[in-house]
Amino acid sequence: MKKLIAFLMVAGLMTFGVSNLVVAQDEQAQTEQTEQVVAQEETPAVAEPVETVEEAAPVQNEAAPVTFRESIKKQFIDGGPGFMGIVLVILLIGMAISIERIIYLTLASANSDKLLKGIEEKMKNGDVEGAKQLCKDTRGPVASIFTQGLIRYQDGQSLEEIEKSIVSYGSVAGGKLESGLSWIGLCISLAPMFGFMGTVIGMIQAFDDIAAAGDMSPTIVASGMKVALLTTVFGLIAAIILQIFFNFIASKIESIVNDMENASISFMDILAKYNNK
Repeated sequence: MKKLIAFLMVAGLMTFGVSNLVVAQDEQAQTEQTEQVVAQEETPAVAEPVETVEEAAPVQNEAAPVTFRESIKKQFIDGGPGFMGIVLVILLIGMAISIERIIYLTLASANSDKLLKGIEEKMKNGDVEGAKQLCKDTRGPVASIFTQGLIRYQDGQSLEEIEKSIVSYGSVAGGKLESGLSWIGLCISLAPMFGFMGTVIGMIQAFDDIAAAGDMSPTIVASGMKVALLTTVFGLIAAIILQIFFNFIASKIESIVNDMENASISFMDILAKYNNK
């Protein structure tokens, strides 16, 4: 594109120079001195486009494209530091809680099948204490539930009592997994609400500017509406980001809870199989 523009500039300047030469030849007599003058005039006419092209090139190179970060920064500043800052704080808080939950749930996940096989091997040999120690050395809520069951099994409680304790402790473990979800949901609700509030206040300020100017100028209306709507856009973007994190965390919790339930059933089968009562 730059080469095409430079070529058009050179062609235009050369056309302009040739037309000047034709006018000069018509006005002056056809003498050897006139031809020398015309030859001298042709040299700067051809040299001028080269200098112009060299000067035009850096002008086009200076127009660097605006980066995505600079564009977001400009829109954030245009929206106003008040409500845009509040929405940003809500987004950061929601993301911090979401990241903490993702790390916690990742560490809470464990290989239940491997743990069940280890417990069955210990129970086959009558090593209840070893099975309990294996559960303590394994991270995650599944291992904690198994530990509570083995403690009651070791104390001589019936299988019905052990099953009730496992269900109760499973509910407690599930509650710990869901901890923090309500705060993420609150951030998802607050972000667009503050964005809408910023829009309403921005529209009120825009109408105040119109009333103060005494004229329904398109410039005043457009600039005021742009600033007002930016808070809504930013609030919706924050809510969308947090909603994605929320759904991911909820699906992770559901997967762990299902694994806990299936593993608990298999654990009770193992206890019933090796019960000496």
